[in-house]
Amino acid sequence: MIHVPETIEAPLKICVVVARFSFTGVPLAQFRFARALAKRGHDVEIVLGHVDPGDTLPDRGQARLRVLDRPSARKMLLPFARYLRQEQPDIVFTSQDHLNGIVLLAAILTGSKAKISGSSRVNPFYTYSNRPLTRKWLFKQAMRAVKWRATALTCVSQGMVEEYRAFFPNGPHLTVHNLVDDGPSRRRMEEPVEHPWFVDKSKPIVISAGTLSPRKGFTDLIAAFDRLVTDGRDIRLVIFGEGRQRAELEQQVRDAGLEDRVSLPGKIANPLRYLARADVFALTSSFEGLPNALIEAMICGCPLVSTDCPSGPDEILAKGRYGKIVPVGDVDAIARAIGEQLDDPIAPEVVAEGVRRFGEDAVIARHFEVLGLSGRECAGREIAERDTVAREIAAQ
Repeated sequence: MIHVPETIEAPLKICVVVARFSFTGVPLAQFRFARALAKRGHDVEIVLGHVDPGDTLPDRGQARLRVLDRPSARKMLLPFARYLRQEQPDIVFTSQDHLNGIVLLAAILTGSKAKISGSSRVNPFYTYSNRPLTRKWLFKQAMRAVKWRATALTCVSQGMVEEYRAFFPNGPHLTVHNLVDDGPSRRRMEEPVEHPWFVDKSKPIVISAGTLSPRKGFTDLIAAFDRLVTDGRDIRLVIFGEGRQRAELEQQVRDAGLEDRVSLPGKIANPLRYLARADVFALTSSFEGLPNALIEAMICGCPLVSTDCPSGPDEILAKGRYGKIVPVGDVDAIARAIGEQLDDPIAPEVVAEGVRRFGEDAVIARHFEVLGLSGRECAGREIAERDTVAREIAAQ
């Protein structure tokens, strides 16, 4: 006899808050997360501090949207405090340390009963300092004063958790990965491409993506690509993204005579369609939190090369099982690893093993576990659907 539950647990009221929208890893990951929570039947609202005019927001599924129209995390304090008083969410998911601090302070000021999960997404050395009276040191003291209010403080990689120990010894930080792999993202791989090199695909393409800034190591990538071309490889390089280093990178391309082989098309809303058609993805950063682009390339089945930067790539690639790992700044090693992946890429079925950690079920279950809510991942609509199926079976 099949046991059918008579009651359906009520959905949770959840807020996913982001300081500023951009087509970069953190906001996109939070949209995916909110969409997945709403799909499971919860009452989800995405709260954005700011959206630039002209930006088209990604699919948010059944999640609602609220824009506070505040240009920085600091200026979100009072509007978000009002939001907590009026809406009284059960859970708040926040990301990036400056916003985490603002959300925790707002909860303290309002007496909010919400469970709060604050996720850190970048290397803590970029945010904090142990040098007294510096700006980053003062921010560390501020976080120490409010972090007690967090139900959970998480990092997107185990490497980051260990780095946080340098600033918060015996701190509460735990590992919870970004949600990167979901159904809508996989469907976006099939969208048509516009860049002519991907349309005719007459030559192998090495691809990378990210903000055009020194920490992404794109000067090293272009130098490594130049060596591969000098060695006789007829290949192309495409770097998607925008940033303050554009002029420097374009000059480097001109100086090397690579204008017909290197393209910097700017930022795009859907890099997955290009990752799915590239021959190698290369990440050459000097530091990361958990590089979403590397995981997205893995999901797309693109052969991977990454620097062993702190933190995340070594963890994502399982010390080289799922992709080639090279020292940061080693142009020869980057070139060699790209060449090896072009000639003899790691088997797609092996790479697929590493994707499961970043899927909806695994990531959401882990979030609810650290909040002490194991078993509450699904609610409302999805539980109702399961309940209906069970009753139909019982009636047969």
